[in-house]
Amino acid sequence: MMALASEEDSKSAKKMKSTSHSGIPEAVFLEDVDAFMQKPENADPTAVVQRLDEQHNKYKFMELNLLQKKKRLRSQIPDIKNTLEIVQHMRSKQGSGEEMDTQFLLADQVYAKASIPPSERVCLWLGANVMLEYTIEDAESLLTSNLSAARESLLQVDTDLDFLRDQYTTTEVNMARVYNYGVKKRQGAQSAS
Repeated sequence: MMALASEEDSKSAKKMKSTSHSGIPEAVFLEDVDAFMQKPENADPTAVVQRLDEQHNKYKFMELNLLQKKKRLRSQIPDIKNTLEIVQHMRSKQGSGEEMDTQFLLADQVYAKASIPPSERVCLWLGANVMLEYTIEDAESLLTSNLSAARESLLQVDTDLDFLRDQYTTTEVNMARVYNYGVKKRQGAQSAS
């Protein structure tokens, strides 16, 4: 859609693109379809509709990616919360000398009972076959920052999804207006002949 905008619109869209909305290009609403279609690159309404359709498909693809990211973040946040609660519980037991009884998940629906002596260190599974040992305080700090980052990312994804929906709605309206322009042009050519 950026190629379809005027130079001024293109510059302002590039500014907006770089400052927000995760690189999603802004769809420019066609105020004056007649003036837009008079440009040499827009001589064929069918080609313009095709370009707009391609842009619409790109927006739909971006939406699919953002929805997958949102789903992933929504599943990560409860996991991070649970891990943080466990680390905080371990910190509360640190000075007492009491063993902590727990159950470890070995496989789906398979648990093992264990008694854990108080410890000043904890191992966190970071994913991608990586586990690191941290002090309890460092683990709590890391999990707290990860939780806030995941929440911020989720808010950004929601904002980007709202912006994206506006962009493909604008693109759909532009497609309809250009298509109607082409129909009127063909009707005018038929009545003139």
